[in-house]
Amino acid sequence: MVEKIFSLENKVTIVTGGNQGIGKVVAFYLADAGSDIVIFDLADASEVAKEIAEKYNVRTAAYVCDVTNPTSVKECIQKAADKMGKLDLLFNNAGICLHKNAIDCTPEDWLKVVNVNLNGIFFMAQAFGKYLISNNKKGNIVNTASMSGTIVNIPQGQASYNSSKAGVAHLTKSLAVEWALKGIRVNSISPGYIRTEMTGTVRQDWQDYWESTIPFRRMGTPEELAGAVIYLLSDASTYTSGSDLMIDGCFTVV
Repeated sequence: MVEKIFSLENKVTIVTGGNQGIGKVVAFYLADAGSDIVIFDLADASEVAKEIAEKYNVRTAAYVCDVTNPTSVKECIQKAADKMGKLDLLFNNAGICLHKNAIDCTPEDWLKVVNVNLNGIFFMAQAFGKYLISNNKKGNIVNTASMSGTIVNIPQGQASYNSSKAGVAHLTKSLAVEWALKGIRVNSISPGYIRTEMTGTVRQDWQDYWESTIPFRRMGTPEELAGAVIYLLSDASTYTSGSDLMIDGCFTVV
């Protein structure tokens, strides 16, 4: 039997969008599982990185990175690799949401959401994959998709978000097949309604409606996503790639 099958000890994980919300919370759990942590975010996440290092006695770093800019992504990956000595895992999580009906969605609105949620996921995965392959390393990637890539949310309009997250789920499958023989596994999680800074700013009547339609009758928490990410990044899932794990309180079941 393999001991500590869920351990991430001696691994270095990049977490994008790690300054707040799902990324921040999951980063703490990854450190608790033993991983060193590198945070990429548009905001300065150095305080989050410092807190993780002090709490879990792991090495950390933080870089201001624009995931929609391939040059920024490449430079930050190189800086992280130089500082940490190696990179092993990627929680590819940065994303945004726009609640706007399709008829009112401007080209700028559409492009902003798709650039962060889909292009950003691809640019990060591509650059990380190139790093692994060029260094003859195996590694794992977990992308954050969404149940919104499978169902259409109501009452809010969010066609841009839904489409971008559907793209993430299928991109995950495509990369998993392309990189299967290179020792790089690629999976995704699809959270349902999760209570974060992002959802907390949504109008209350929408939040009430969402909770009334979730079989669990509540939103999930970022903490409830961490175990799935650890599973997919760890050696507990060595025969799992191209999977999309729905974590939605049964929302998409009914």
